[in-house]
Amino acid sequence: MQVYRLPFRAMGSVCEVVLAAADEASANAHGGAAIAEVQRIEAKYSRYRDDSIIARLNAGAGGAPISCDAETLALLDFAQQLYRESGGLFDITSGVLRKAWDFRQRCVPAPGALAACVAAIGWARVERDGAQVRLPQAGMELDFGGFGKEYAADRGGEQLLAQGVRHGYVNLAGDIRVIGPKPDGSPWTIGIQHPRRQDAMLAAIPLLQGALATSGDYERFIEVGGQRHCHILDPRTGHSVRYWRSVSVLAPQAIVAGAVSTIAMLQQESGLDFLRASGFDFLAMDHSGALYRAGPAPSQTHPA
Repeated sequence: MQVYRLPFRAMGSVCEVVLAAADEASANAHGGAAIAEVQRIEAKYSRYRDDSIIARLNAGAGGAPISCDAETLALLDFAQQLYRESGGLFDITSGVLRKAWDFRQRCVPAPGALAACVAAIGWARVERDGAQVRLPQAGMELDFGGFGKEYAADRGGEQLLAQGVRHGYVNLAGDIRVIGPKPDGSPWTIGIQHPRRQDAMLAAIPLLQGALATSGDYERFIEVGGQRHCHILDPRTGHSVRYWRSVSVLAPQAIVAGAVSTIAMLQQESGLDFLRASGFDFLAMDHSGALYRAGPAPSQTHPA
């Protein structure tokens, strides 16, 4: 068997499916099914598409309830679980803060702009009655950005398994679902981006199966007055988190790994206790450049 790499773009990022197949035609067919599944999820849940279920729910805020299918309801259940486990910090109604933050410009939002957005945040206010979902206040929004990419990575990996592929992984801009080792049984080596050195990896992680997801303050950010403001925002204040530079988590599923890493970022100083209590392996760098880990040591690390 030969290893094939199929690059593609999704969710605004460079992605790839890596798999072992008998020939190029099989690789393209099996990998294409995984890519199509990722693209299906993007189309269904993107807030940027007028025809997505998220866009419909957001456009209907303050109006009548909207009926949702089983997949969407399951993801809303997951959002409820994350809200509860994070003490309200993981709130999928907080995407409205993008109206105040523009990371293409070097300026911090005015307090009034942040306050107006924060007033529209509140997962606990979302109304659900069976399959019916309603955002009660005009201007409220749902945003699956906190776990949508990881969910897509998992679904892409499951498509590979359904096609009979047993060696490979789906990589959506660093959120990775591994379905099995290399054909010779050895692990794939997955690099974690260094949060302060664009041309370097923080660590190289060997993976036989499972998932790796990373949250950090280096993906989208601005620096104003020597202070870094990143896209991970506290729903209570509208301000960005500052304690962690990067948090990477290993878990059986990418959606779980991503949720744990994001909650740790949101919890800031107490995030380390949360990571340790999760039971998952992790590698995290704090604001000073210090590294913390649980589980086997990476094959290599490059601290700050």
